[in-house]
Amino acid sequence: MPDPAAFQLPQEFLLVGAAVEIGLFDEIKKGSSTLQELSVRLDVDYRALWTVTEALVELGYVVYSDNEQIELTKEAENIFYNLAHSDYTGFSFMHGYNLIASWIQLPEVIKTGKPASRKDKGRHSKDFIRAMSYHAQRSAALIADYCMRGLPAGRKILDVGGGPLTYAKAFAERGAAVTVLDLPEVIDMMSPELDQALPVKMVKGDFTVGLPAGPYDLVYLGNVCHIYGEKENRRLFIDAAKETVKGGHIIISDMIRGTGARAAVFAVNMLINTVSGGTWTYEQYKVWLEDAGFRVCPWEEVGGAQLIRGIKE
Repeated sequence: MPDPAAFQLPQEFLLVGAAVEIGLFDEIKKGSSTLQELSVRLDVDYRALWTVTEALVELGYVVYSDNEQIELTKEAENIFYNLAHSDYTGFSFMHGYNLIASWIQLPEVIKTGKPASRKDKGRHSKDFIRAMSYHAQRSAALIADYCMRGLPAGRKILDVGGGPLTYAKAFAERGAAVTVLDLPEVIDMMSPELDQALPVKMVKGDFTVGLPAGPYDLVYLGNVCHIYGEKENRRLFIDAAKETVKGGHIIISDMIRGTGARAAVFAVNMLINTVSGGTWTYEQYKVWLEDAGFRVCPWEEVGGAQLIRGIKE
């Protein structure tokens, strides 16, 4: 039902996001500095920085020391930098911050049917990877266990669009040999994060063009099907079937349209940010997968994710 409480400007979110974008927290993290020193190093207006900093003090993100130097509070330190703390998010929330610039273009998107324009795609890609990796960590173990159910020993898995590496690591830690396919810029960004002791191979490519040669026991599609429409997904499923062993599995993890408001609202996000993306019903997925040669199981919810399993006939 409608929620009037949602009709509020997310001022704290915008304020913190702006501070992250100009590098304020990272600069403070390097060592205590006065406001004047920060304004020079960040190359920003002193009055504007003072106004923003005063708000961040009141909100509990930074404090003034006795000698007027600015320091992070313990709470902010834990949220942004302390990986071991339960409150840690890093800067994964910046993906949502970046999306605001696209969402305010929705009226024009509705008029034209074309996605919103975006600037600084390189930085946005880094924030997107951070967000995907952070959110996937909560459910990776449960989803990996579900995906590998019924697969043989020594299984080989293709993780399509798996550049954040969260699921690839979970698969590998459970004894699978994993091939990760993602765009070249994502592979370059994430390769330094990969534990070389794990049986994970990273391949640069575009799944709309083709998949790395198999055969695989499982093709995992984690949050990639919503990026494209029917034409691209049908081709992806056909390509996956070609590279999957007989009796092998394909698993789609995505939001299924018709299961609640979340999937419908997320489809608007894809309308704003992609040419043909959206969210698709279970019935649509079933038809597309069956046409590609898979027997389709009823969808299941695992770790908060909606999963569809297909088995190659």
